[in-house]
Amino acid sequence: MPELPDIAAYLTALEPRIVGQPLEHVRIANAFLLRTVTPPISSVEGHIVRKLRRIGKRIAFGFDNDHWLVLHLMIAGRLHWRDPGAKLGGRQNLAAFDFPNGSLVLTEAGAKRRASLHLFNNEATLESIDPGGIDVFNTDLKTFRETLTAENHTLKRSLTDPRLLSGIGNAYSDEILHAARLSPITLTHKLKNEEWQRLYDATRQTLTLWMDRFRSEAEKKFPEKVTAFRPEMAVHGRYNQPCPRCGEKIQRIRYADNETNYCAHCQTGGKVLADRSLSRLLGSDWPRTLDALEALKRR
Repeated sequence: MPELPDIAAYLTALEPRIVGQPLEHVRIANAFLLRTVTPPISSVEGHIVRKLRRIGKRIAFGFDNDHWLVLHLMIAGRLHWRDPGAKLGGRQNLAAFDFPNGSLVLTEAGAKRRASLHLFNNEATLESIDPGGIDVFNTDLKTFRETLTAENHTLKRSLTDPRLLSGIGNAYSDEILHAARLSPITLTHKLKNEEWQRLYDATRQTLTLWMDRFRSEAEKKFPEKVTAFRPEMAVHGRYNQPCPRCGEKIQRIRYADNETNYCAHCQTGGKVLADRSLSRLLGSDWPRTLDALEALKRR
């Protein structure tokens, strides 16, 4: 799912292309995409885009008639800048937003249709779609800590909860926790003062690093290949590859359609965290350390 750095890149690329331009026509190829009935989608056609805004992991387009169009890309949704009047052939093409200088095309890979489009008639109603998470760049350490300790959850869950923090998902939570040298399953109520400082700093620094990188790229060309898996990442998507800090192999916890990646040496004191599927199978034979895991693999 595109997260804060990816959304920031999209906004950087979209601003010079569509702000100040009229949205001539909206073409929707999949009726399920549009989740609101009123106002009608035609009410923004012919109106000029005045503002762009990020709301969590959503992109909001503000028009000169005070209407707001909001796109949520979910897991597999992506944006592409095409020539004016680009065709919408193929199952992955869900919608096109036609401007005088080009068409913004929304695609979604896979069979499931999770991406969504909402239209609001003013800024007040727009707020109803905001999950409420704080912006870490406009938050001090005290507020950051209070927000994440309102309930006692694991760091992984807390970082990715959109009601707590804005724009952070599976990929960058892995990178943040590796930078902070903290275990993804540590409970927020267990963190010490020094660890809170590390987590706060790592969150801001990690997001800044990737936002700056993506924005720089987006200034040169439209980001056509947005992905949660980057070869420059430290741990995310790098299971069984060496940790760039210590050289030990990256581990993972798998669940449903997702996984958490971490370095046992750097983040958990050498302890291998239980993978739900395998740990249930192996029970007491589940390896608790890196050495035990390697020995199991050699059997």
